[in-house]
Amino acid sequence: MVTFEDPGTWPKRDAIGASVELTPELILHAYRHGAFPMPFAPGLIGWFSPMLRGILPLGSLRVTRSLRKSARRYSLTVDMAFDQVLARCADPQRPHGWIDAAIADAYAALRELGFVHSIEAWDDEGRLCGGLYGVSIGGLFAGESMFHDPEHGRDASKVALMGLVDILTGDGETGRLLDVQWRTDHLATLGVTEVPRTHYLELLRCALALPAPDWARARLGYA
Repeated sequence: MVTFEDPGTWPKRDAIGASVELTPELILHAYRHGAFPMPFAPGLIGWFSPMLRGILPLGSLRVTRSLRKSARRYSLTVDMAFDQVLARCADPQRPHGWIDAAIADAYAALRELGFVHSIEAWDDEGRLCGGLYGVSIGGLFAGESMFHDPEHGRDASKVALMGLVDILTGDGETGRLLDVQWRTDHLATLGVTEVPRTHYLELLRCALALPAPDWARARLGYA
């Protein structure tokens, strides 16, 4: 059984333990201590706290001129199509897909409890072209997954990320933390960097003491 309270006891690797249990309460407890779940195998959940954690400093999002122009092609909404975003992110045909039924059910339950939020990008024909979802606890937003429609939404997931950063910074609150789990080459082009686990846990402690954004009143647009 994995425990989260004492990071000093965690192994010096990304995977810190495993369990068969996956409840909303356990997931929230893990996030508050710097860990998150991913499937190891059917019926077995792995718990991860990367030695090098991917984060997007909120002042470092790289928005190119072409992306700014592309953003005007989409309308953004918040929490209007979470089920669709989750389903698109969990599409088993996606490369490196990891969202199984247990994960989907758990995060849908967290959505009902008000801890998970989605941002959707729509084109002018009403098509859902991209989006993202993640966990919001205090000043932490832990991004879980994002998608774009390869035919209609070339930059739609990036535009949704722009919207997320606007929500996290738009009320003037500083010190919030945007966690993306791991830095990838793609995310690095958007400004994602890596910090050691110990530093991430310090940032997390500070972020959790901050208020969450007012998701119910979030309004976004780049037209």
